[in-house]
Amino acid sequence: MKFTNIVFIAFGFIFTGLGIIGVLVPVLPTTPFLIVASIFFAKGSNGFDSWFRNTKLYKNYAEDFIRDRSMTLRRKAKLMALSDLMLIFPLIRVDNRFVKLFIILLIIVKYYYFMFKIKTKRE
Repeated sequence: MKFTNIVFIAFGFIFTGLGIIGVLVPVLPTTPFLIVASIFFAKGSNGFDSWFRNTKLYKNYAEDFIRDRSMTLRRKAKLMALSDLMLIFPLIRVDNRFVKLFIILLIIVKYYYFMFKIKTKRE
């Protein structure tokens, strides 16, 4: 096994761990970490990629989005609310106008992307 494959697999496990923590801690978003883990496993090894895609964690939190770029309304709302909470804190605390403008633009782009680029499916 090549060194790069080992590195990809290691990063796959790191992001899987972050995804597991995201399931337990509501501040961390689970789905993005699992999507990144899936990418690393796919680049690292067919065996690890196959194993990861058959885990309950992957099937519950990432499979739908990876398969058809859709999320339930509940998952979208949860991700949006958590990311808003994370962005509002620096928006309030930072005194730099350019940073505030950047955060506001980031929020606008995030809402646009979630509303118009990610399909909403029924639960």
